[in-house]
Amino acid sequence: MNASTHEATNGSTNAPTDWYIVKQPEGHCDIVAAADLNPELASPSQTAEDTEIQQWGPFAPQSEAIARRVGLIRAGKCLPR
Repeated sequence: MNASTHEATNGSTNAPTDWYIVKQPEGHCDIVAAADLNPELASPSQTAEDTEIQQWGPFAPQSEAIARRVGLIRAGKCLPR
């Protein structure tokens, strides 16, 4: 198998997934894959401070979304679980 064939097969199975942090009305923040994100929440206007449901992202690796959620908990924007 040459390198270009290897890249093509890996690229299709390991497609990058964007992750979002979504604040629920009760105050907890969930990490949600872009494919599972509610399309109504995808607009940037939903991140305003006066809305009940806020979101942050997209983040390429899930680990970055987890680290950002920890930061949001420490900043008091999300409640810990």
